[in-house]
Amino acid sequence: MPIAVQRKEQADAEALYQQVKQAMESGHPRLLELSCEKEETKRVSLLTSEVVAVQTYEKSAIGGGSKRPGFSFDG
Repeated sequence: MPIAVQRKEQADAEALYQQVKQAMESGHPRLLELSCEKEETKRVSLLTSEVVAVQTYEKSAIGGGSKRPGFSFDG
């Protein structure tokens, strides 16, 4: 199941990307909770052992307003 997480700043998106990547590399399953910057009550939890890929992209780089999985930032 794809999950999209947006951050306002590129540095914040990169930090979150690194957090998920480190959790994947650890080899120890754990629950990782991600939240929305705008509405902190919006949250998603995932089991790190089930994450198979993570990516970053600039939100303005996609057309048509479609959402892609990954950590985006407003460019």
